[in-house]
Amino acid sequence: MSPQPAPSLPLDGLVAAGYGKVADAFSTALARSTRGGAALTVMVGGQKVVDLWGGAADARDGRAWTQDTPSVTFSCSKGLLAVLVARLVEVGKIDLDTSVSTYWPEFGQAGKETIPVRWLLSHQAGLSYPTEDITKADVLAWHPVVDKLAAQTPLWEPGTGHSYHAFTYGWLVGEVVRRVTGQSVGEAFAELVAGPIGARAWIGVPREELSSVVVLAMAPDLDVDAMQLPPEFAPLKRAFTLGGAFPGTLAGEGTGLNDPDIQAAEVPGGGAVATARALAEIWSSTILPTSATQPLPLDVVTDMVQVQSSGQQILGPQGVPQPSWATGFMVDSPARPFLTSSSFGHDGAGGQLAFADPALGVGFGFVTNDAQGVGDIRALDILDTLRRTL
Repeated sequence: MSPQPAPSLPLDGLVAAGYGKVADAFSTALARSTRGGAALTVMVGGQKVVDLWGGAADARDGRAWTQDTPSVTFSCSKGLLAVLVARLVEVGKIDLDTSVSTYWPEFGQAGKETIPVRWLLSHQAGLSYPTEDITKADVLAWHPVVDKLAAQTPLWEPGTGHSYHAFTYGWLVGEVVRRVTGQSVGEAFAELVAGPIGARAWIGVPREELSSVVVLAMAPDLDVDAMQLPPEFAPLKRAFTLGGAFPGTLAGEGTGLNDPDIQAAEVPGGGAVATARALAEIWSSTILPTSATQPLPLDVVTDMVQVQSSGQQILGPQGVPQPSWATGFMVDSPARPFLTSSSFGHDGAGGQLAFADPALGVGFGFVTNDAQGVGDIRALDILDTLRRTL
């Protein structure tokens, strides 16, 4: 599998022998990313077999995507945070079935006294959106957000069902990380996950790296303010806007996830920034040894990939196929196919996808700044091609 330049492709990078069809699938995905660019890295057995990028990192001025270009990963961030939690479970700092209030005493109020950490990671805590408005200033400061969530009464009886915690997941889980490590979630992620393997991935982008981050172009159907939701589901918009911190588009011209101040802040539910290569490296490191790290213990992985939440969500339209969540990880389901039934990771709004597959020894990362909505099949086509190749 010696790397060779990808032949006759309108992109840059390397493709190992036998993976040309995966490169072709990425080339097709890139051609569909007309408002920006994309990058794909696939590792098999700890080795990069596909490492490709192309298009514009900023469609406004044509700045080209490079091998080191990082992108906002949207909810792929949740999977990265779950990897961090798994590392803390490994060393005994977090017990997933212990109450959150054991680690974060202020959380144990308003009917949340017995909620276990696992429910935060599986969208069962009843805190999908804040009932009190959260501002950009709150997001930048961290503590106002977690204080408001700690005081909030759950939206439903915790543990009786689930609904996606779009942004609140990050602050809820991240505060537990902060309490048990004495570090911010970004610092802990750097120390335990990204740093040891030299991955260009951050929860809170260093100021010197901000100019390299892609500029996101959001599809109109990703604008939650424009969605025609039934009245009973209108509060779901708050799960994404938080009542004011983010625009309905999630990322506008210098706003939301395109705002350098937000990118530099720690927004672990949707604001992690990484290269496709870093994502593949991190996910590969969860299942295979590197020169600096050992894979996650089998017992930790086995526990954390068991499905906790699936089927109809408490909040949201009825009858819409839903993904399946384990403890922090998204796992294979008809609504969100992965490579095989052993895959675990997370996708992200607009087409992002990152995961590990222990059965095939795969670490996978795909990112794009042309964030598309309904009908986007770019990552699915790449996955289908990779599955046939392997």
